[in-house]
Amino acid sequence: MKRILMLGLIFLGMASFSNLQAKELPNPTGRVILTVTGAISNTNTAGGAAVFDRQMLVNLGMTSLKTGTPWSEGVDLYEGPLLRSLINAVGANTDTLSITALNDYGALVPVKDSFDYDVILAIDMNGEAMRIRDKGPIFVLYPFDTDPNLSNEVIYNRSVWQIKAISVE
Repeated sequence: MKRILMLGLIFLGMASFSNLQAKELPNPTGRVILTVTGAISNTNTAGGAAVFDRQMLVNLGMTSLKTGTPWSEGVDLYEGPLLRSLINAVGANTDTLSITALNDYGALVPVKDSFDYDVILAIDMNGEAMRIRDKGPIFVLYPFDTDPNLSNEVIYNRSVWQIKAISVE
């Protein structure tokens, strides 16, 4: 009897642990602007993907980044969630993200970058929602002006704009 009780407690503990690991994300109420697929444990679709509308990204917590970029003149104020916040929200278990733009341009971004630097998923520029013509709706942005080591072609290629999807590989 003791053995059965002990096995039952172990099973319940494992079930509780797995519930902590995998959880459903809220469903979007607005237009979906980002789809995350692959090795993720937290989803909100029957197909096992995590889809986000703008408000869901805002709810991850907004971070401000004032920086210049190689693709713009001067310095702009960008705001959006940290890339690592998205990684945590979807329960990503990977070393690499494959990020795809609306025009199907893609880049591989090491997850390590999101913890080494405050990489943001910019959704606002100078207080306005980023439009497609302004590299929106989402732009992977590194803090170029705070770390001169980020001003190189490798990092520029990882700075995907007009993002539509991220595959966790």
